Amino acid sequence: MLASCKKSLRATFLVVFLFALGIQAYAQSSSNSGSINGTVLDPTGAVVPNATVEIYNPVSHFDRSTTTDTSGNFSLPNIPFNPYHMTVTAAGFAQGRQDVEIRSIVPVSLKVSLQVSSSTTSVTVEAPAADLLENDSTFHSDIDRNLWDKLPLESTTSSLSSLVTLSTPGIAADSNGLFHGIGDHASNSFSIDGQPITDQQSKVFSNQLPVDSIESMEVISGAPPAEFGGKTSVVIVATTRSGQGVTTPHGSVSASYGSFGTENLEAELAYGGKNWGNFISANGMNTGRFLDPPEFAVFHDKGNEQNFFDRVDYQLTPSDSIHLNFGYSRSWFQTPNSLDAQNATPWYGLDGIMPQMALNGVGPDGNVVGTTDQRSKIGSINIAPSWTHVLNTNAVYTLGAFVRRDDYNYYGSSDPFADLGPPSLQRQSVGQDRTLTNTGLRTDLSYVKGIHQIKAGATYQQTFLNESEPIGIVDPTYNAPCITNVYGTSAVNIYPWVAAPGLTPADCPGITGPLQANIATNPNAPGNALYPYYNTTLAPYDLTRDGVSYIFSGHTDIKELALYVRDNITRGNWSLNLGLRGDLYNGITSGNQVEPRVGVAYNIKKTNTILRISYARTLESPFNENLILSSIGCGNAVLNPLLLCSSSATNPLSVGFRNEFHAGLEQAFGKYLVFSGEWISKYTHNGFDFSVLGNTPITYPIEWHNSKIPGYAGRVSVPQVHGFSALMVFSSVAARFFPPQIAGAGATVGAPGTPFRIDHDERFNQTTHFQYQPWKRGPWMGFNWRYDTGLVAGATPCYGISAYNDCPQSVLINNVPNVSMMAANVGQVPLSADQEAEAGFTCSGVRATPTVPLPYNCPASAFGSPLINVPPPGTENDDHKPPRIAHRSLFDMSVGHDNLFHGDKYKVSLQLTAINLANKFALYNFLSTFSGTHYVTPRALTAQLGFHF
Repeated sequence: MLASCKKSLRATFLVVFLFALGIQAYAQSSSNSGSINGTVLDPTGAVVPNATVEIYNPVSHFDRSTTTDTSGNFSLPNIPFNPYHMTVTAAGFAQGRQDVEIRSIVPVSLKVSLQVSSSTTSVTVEAPAADLLENDSTFHSDIDRNLWDKLPLESTTSSLSSLVTLSTPGIAADSNGLFHGIGDHASNSFSIDGQPITDQQSKVFSNQLPVDSIESMEVISGAPPAEFGGKTSVVIVATTRSGQGVTTPHGSVSASYGSFGTENLEAELAYGGKNWGNFISANGMNTGRFLDPPEFAVFHDKGNEQNFFDRVDYQLTPSDSIHLNFGYSRSWFQTPNSLDAQNATPWYGLDGIMPQMALNGVGPDGNVVGTTDQRSKIGSINIAPSWTHVLNTNAVYTLGAFVRRDDYNYYGSSDPFADLGPPSLQRQSVGQDRTLTNTGLRTDLSYVKGIHQIKAGATYQQTFLNESEPIGIVDPTYNAPCITNVYGTSAVNIYPWVAAPGLTPADCPGITGPLQANIATNPNAPGNALYPYYNTTLAPYDLTRDGVSYIFSGHTDIKELALYVRDNITRGNWSLNLGLRGDLYNGITSGNQVEPRVGVAYNIKKTNTILRISYARTLESPFNENLILSSIGCGNAVLNPLLLCSSSATNPLSVGFRNEFHAGLEQAFGKYLVFSGEWISKYTHNGFDFSVLGNTPITYPIEWHNSKIPGYAGRVSVPQVHGFSALMVFSSVAARFFPPQIAGAGATVGAPGTPFRIDHDERFNQTTHFQYQPWKRGPWMGFNWRYDTGLVAGATPCYGISAYNDCPQSVLINNVPNVSMMAANVGQVPLSADQEAEAGFTCSGVRATPTVPLPYNCPASAFGSPLINVPPPGTENDDHKPPRIAHRSLFDMSVGHDNLFHGDKYKVSLQLTAINLANKFALYNFLSTFSGTHYVTPRALTAQLGFHF
């Protein structure tokens, strides 16, 4: 019966989809915005020309105005979905006021009647408390340019991610512009003028849409409405800027210079008429600190980025309009070096006894290799045309297409032996040429009538993936064919000094002492990830023994169809959001899901309170980045040992599903403050994360049995009062993952285990933003305070007892608990001196330096770090008490003037920005499986000068 119901549902959705296509074959796509058209009349019914019409949202700070033409008509296009307070002002008339709500692309038509004024006195009317509230069951944040133009943004190369992190509740900050939305990693999506983008948009995977091309954003942190799918922990709904209606050309040119040699040049131009418009923005940036490095000092971290965006709007007829987005971005950047990689190619003993040694810049082949020089280049192009057709005053139909392509190239060092790092880091030299091409069609029908706002639509996407990775072993100890007995009975895997089967002692010159083959039958030979047995399959690809790089190549395409219908019903104090979505996924694996989406909100007008609850069922689709390698890698004889696979069985990633529940309230306190809070609970069957290819910079997706993510998030807004406004966002989100790993490459596939906190978990974070501009044409100030209790750290040295088995390297010396300088979860690898210094580890008050490590064993009571909270002896538990990055407070500040010389047509602006004002020395993460080790930005100062016309 269940199978029959699913077939019937699919058939029903297909009929709806085909019917929608048949309604208007030539129509094209909706955006995330609506429009207001109207006429201003006097008491006799005559038109009022040159009247000023202004709409304003006190929470998002959106403010837009226009004037009526000679016929008394006005038009405000490209208005983000939101409630607005509208005022109409004309000489000789009393100010007209009314509230307008934009919830659909169906145009809002108004007639505004003005009364004759008995006085010339101007009266400023403040919005009532009810205007601060939004009777919507979906927890979200509205952000407008008027806010972020004065918001100090931490990342010059991922300004969009930085904006979301600083202005949205539920976001945990990570390095390199990454953020974790509501406890998930990379489970975020963008909707750019209606175009869905569910692939990663961080600067190590793709190039982001430049923030100067965006008009406003709605960031959905609550249960996603039915039109959104794929990756929905956080949905960023962005409306781009348009030139339509800008009858006089407006634009700007600005340049900035700041710390780390950061240079930025950008220009933008908007121009159009009543029926057409064009907005263009372009910028170029060059910096000496493109990514967040593993050292507080900055070196080998140069990068540059260029962006171009063009939006064209044209209204063919009163009913038909076309819209085109075009974007191209290119970035080139170095992978930041640690001091280990910067100073010399290191080679460390692996037995935990012999002292650390270095090759002093000389590779295993005897040649000088210099510093590690790994680089990346990303090219991104996006084309998204759309056509909108107004069927009648109640209905609008849209149809759109899109093509987006990311071409990611990763280059290892010119000398592959320069890529050799400590065993806990890199033992292979690797490169990559990966392309992701996403093409699709989308269509929807919007209908507004009475209490109903209905939207039904469909999206078809096909994503083409190509992956090519050359990889070669550069660590002579990794696949050594032989071992020598250098410490009595201790067999260690140090150099190719002893012959395996088929080799003779002549193959291991210069070695004396007992010779043993490094094969599984040798009881003294180590046989784990750090001391692997000799693998004849890997031998041809061992560059330390005259091998060549192995090249992995894969291709696949993924087809996705989504069908949805939803109805926003408003009746009295009630607001209902009823939706149903169906997703069909066909890639390396296949899956489908029927997904109800339900939300209810109730407005208690007497107390200015809104109560809301919501539920969503979602299909969780696998990440596309390196999906092929992860899904079939364990079946590849060469990749199998490099990926630490436990068997040769392939474990392709499959779709998962999620049930999430939300409950919250919104409360206005008078006219000056509004609070919105949400309780969140998400259960995901098949939880996704990332792992690393052989300790290289190449990451690939993996899948765990399930995850549980509870938490809360909130926002406090202070609308502008006498030039002052404030915003505070906060959250506490747990991220508990449960073994076994069920898909993707890795040694733990199928292995049982206990729950653990993944490195998206953070107990609490908050951002407080203050903004002050004492008069409208005067100087302004923006100030941020960001507080983070710290993400869960990667493996750190610790001491455990039998009840807590998460510290297997613990030792007793003279019955005193001691911590060994190893990282527990990377196979008992001794940390290098530089890694100990990066973590700030101390022993008896003495801190490790990049060249002088701590004693190999340190009394547990004397071990600690100001940068990482290491659990006390015997208490570490990966679920209940994992190591965490230490809490930090970061302060940022901007001051500026938008019109220095008080010009009317031409304006000159100046802005000074300080990031990490107090120069806080702090980490984002340490030895994270996916992120590695990264420091927050040191104090960075920037000056920007702009010319506006």
